[in-house]
Amino acid sequence: MARFRWPVLATAVVAVVAAGVWGLGVFGQLSEGGYTDPGSESSRAAEAVRSELGAPGGDLIAIYRPTTGTIDDAALGARIEARLRELPSSTVSGVTGYWPGNVAQFAAADGLSAVAVVTLAGADDGAKLESYRKISDDFAVPGASVRLAGAAPLNDASATRSTDDLAFAEMISLPIVLVLLLFLFGSLVAASLPVLVGGCAVLGSLGVLHAVANTHEVNSFAVNVASLLGLGMAIDYGLFMVGRFREEQAAGRTPAEAVRRTVATAGRTVVFSASLLMIALGGLLLFPQGFLKSLAYGGLAAVGLAALLSLTLLPALLAVLGPRVDKLPVRLPRRSRAPRDGTGWARLAGIVLKHPVLFAVPILAGLLVLAAPIAGVRFGENDERVLPAGEPARTAVETLKADFPALSSAGVLVVLRGPHGAPPAENAVTAFAERIAKVPGVAAVTPAGSGGAVVSWTATLTGKDPFGTPARDAVQGIRDLLPPLDAEMLVGGTTARNMDSLRATADRLPLMIGLLTGATLILMFLAFGSILLPVKAVVMSALSLTATFGVLVWIFQDGHGADLLRITPMPLESGIVVLMAAVVFGLSTDYEVFLLSRMVEARTKGASTTEAVTTGLARTGRVISAAALLLIVVTGAFALSSVTTMRFIGVGMIIALLLDATVVRMLLVPAVLKLLGNAAWWAPGPLKRLQQRAGLTETDDDPAPAPTGRHAAPAPASPGLTPEFLQATPPPAISVAFQPATTDRPTSGSPTAGLPAAGLPAAGLPMAGLSDRPAAGSALDRPALDRPAFDRPALDRPAFDRPTAGLSDRPPAGRHPMLELPSAGPGPSLASPAGPGGSPAAGHRRMLELPSGPARALPSAPMRELPVAGSAPLPSMPVAGSASLPEMPVAGSAPMPQLPFAGSAPRPGPAQVVLGHQAPPEGPRQLGAAPARWALPAGPNRDPDEPTP
Repeated sequence: MARFRWPVLATAVVAVVAAGVWGLGVFGQLSEGGYTDPGSESSRAAEAVRSELGAPGGDLIAIYRPTTGTIDDAALGARIEARLRELPSSTVSGVTGYWPGNVAQFAAADGLSAVAVVTLAGADDGAKLESYRKISDDFAVPGASVRLAGAAPLNDASATRSTDDLAFAEMISLPIVLVLLLFLFGSLVAASLPVLVGGCAVLGSLGVLHAVANTHEVNSFAVNVASLLGLGMAIDYGLFMVGRFREEQAAGRTPAEAVRRTVATAGRTVVFSASLLMIALGGLLLFPQGFLKSLAYGGLAAVGLAALLSLTLLPALLAVLGPRVDKLPVRLPRRSRAPRDGTGWARLAGIVLKHPVLFAVPILAGLLVLAAPIAGVRFGENDERVLPAGEPARTAVETLKADFPALSSAGVLVVLRGPHGAPPAENAVTAFAERIAKVPGVAAVTPAGSGGAVVSWTATLTGKDPFGTPARDAVQGIRDLLPPLDAEMLVGGTTARNMDSLRATADRLPLMIGLLTGATLILMFLAFGSILLPVKAVVMSALSLTATFGVLVWIFQDGHGADLLRITPMPLESGIVVLMAAVVFGLSTDYEVFLLSRMVEARTKGASTTEAVTTGLARTGRVISAAALLLIVVTGAFALSSVTTMRFIGVGMIIALLLDATVVRMLLVPAVLKLLGNAAWWAPGPLKRLQQRAGLTETDDDPAPAPTGRHAAPAPASPGLTPEFLQATPPPAISVAFQPATTDRPTSGSPTAGLPAAGLPAAGLPMAGLSDRPAAGSALDRPALDRPAFDRPALDRPAFDRPTAGLSDRPPAGRHPMLELPSAGPGPSLASPAGPGGSPAAGHRRMLELPSGPARALPSAPMRELPVAGSAPLPSMPVAGSASLPEMPVAGSAPMPQLPFAGSAPRPGPAQVVLGHQAPPEGPRQLGAAPARWALPAGPNRDPDEPTP
């Protein structure tokens, strides 16, 4: 990516700009329909009326109320008739109503108002909406007030307010997001990159929607979804990518290498997250409603482009910027003092892991309590109640329902179609209308038109709520009637349409659930190689989702807090609920993947369940919280909208993200993993091998180079060894190694005799400065020695910047601390007073005097009890790698100059352990002898006749 940064950058910019400019034309092709199932009975009833009787009227209903006089005023009637005749034929295809002729059917019962029913020109809802917008100001007449009701004014008001509220939400959220990113990155350049990618994703998604709108119906709400998800997910993905790039550069890598590592690690997380979310959104395509398909188009375009641009445009920008990504630093209050090592999250994990049951049980109970209101959920369609109180289109519809119930959309359409294109018998039609009027819940039955083979009625219901139980029971009662012989009955209208839509949704919902669950289980198993972790993730996401919907039902349907939010309680719109379910499930799984990836990474290095959970929470807690906070700001701005549908999404996303990123991921998940124990990481052998071949696990096997320049880490300040002490006293050359025994082994006088081969560990022997007992909680303090030693990683800084463990306080002035190492059997002493024949004086112990930590005596043991090469270390001694002197090479680093490099050792044979020591040039009494060497007995494969060096 870094190699082709300029071509990628130019291509991405040109494509985004072109798509954005062309995508602006999508606003003229959007519709406000798509809420019905095209194959349902209610849709077939509407189509039968349209084909036999023509397009139904009622797209626009003008309600006239005289300011003085009555509706029978001849002068007022003449002015209204003249105004209606002046409407252009290009926008109006027909007008009927009280004028002319004073038709009583179109007058209110109190005689104070009358209506004119206008049929708009246009083949679909989008075309009719355009026709309405051209004539919306042409109905006013002197001497009367006019209100415009119907589907067209309602759709226009909803679309206009949604567009204005969307722009307002972005104006509010983007500055707040930029400030939060400044707190996270501390640089204006770094903070602006995720916002830039988010804007490009939104522009590109408009172009995709425009292309789709040329061949498919696209609801206007798809633009809102594209803006919401495109901006939100691009900022989330940009946070991961930019943060990882800055970490790689801080570790000393070049910009090109940092980009490569960023795409290979954080980019893998982005691909995984986007895949899960796109699968969830793709489930919306399984439903027959055009509205849900439109939401899928907008969501898929936004999320796909957010991921694509985060993996192409953003890496190209990072490669061009390089270290300049930290330009324009912003000094924010107390930012430099903020803890960055994850200790706060580690402490939280420690508290949860000590009492997992005390956390898991109350949280599970609380989530179930929050989910309880779902039991009384009711579903409906968007109507005038989605608009704020006082909106002209809403008040007009409310007036229409109150004064002209037969003309409102709340009625039930009943269609009777005769056989073979012939109309049904007249006596059968009359008898059937009487039977409809006797159905419980039906207030009146009025003819709606007849022609060809079709006869239709409008059944007015007694209930005011078209989505309530009485209305549903009435529709079902009409559908249960037997039609006349050889005739077909079809029932439509608002209530029937909603019932059919819910039935279609319920029929396809199991397919969507199966798709989401199956994809999550498979992808998470391939990523983590565990059976229980994917199952747990699905259960956690389901709990978070149900708790979120329980709160939404409690607020938006039951009306708790409705006055505070300025909303009208109403049944939930099923399409928005399905959209929310897909998005929340995808985001919940996304955070679960990010959290578990660090836990599994620690587990593969030998960590216990407690250590893995602590490490994962400490490494990801800050990032998950930041990502959730940014997404809350972006999506939560929708809660400021005046349209209830957008406010529902905004409030729902706030609740879902707060529950999921805090209570569920940071408290419930660690508690459940602690209770599962080692079983959480298990998988059968064949499945484990399949997962390893898939290669989806994120690994970080490329060690970071030592940072240089301004990113260089300070030298470790080891306790007990001050910089002055280290400079004044050269450290001893001490080595412990497994030396392979060969037939051409170097003699004891050779320069490399007794020195370790590079890269071989020294196990089972203590290093200078270490206590004779491992620290509490260390690997040796636990009985699980069959597990590989856990190389505990640094949380937020490289390992070389950590103080060396195990060293004691600064030694007393004037003397070097001593490490007493008893030798087994006779041998020369390097620091004890010499006795006769070179043996130590009586009462003196053989010991090595090293400039090390305070004197600590190790237990003596005969030679035969010392471990042979390759055996397990003594339980009381620390294993290799637990601590070392600052001057000793760490695992993976370059060997000391006097040590042979890897591959230089002779052909290995039976091994022996050799301890070599070179005293410092200055120090206590020295004998001036050659370095002392002790040979420990080799294993059973050693030739007993082979001389000991």
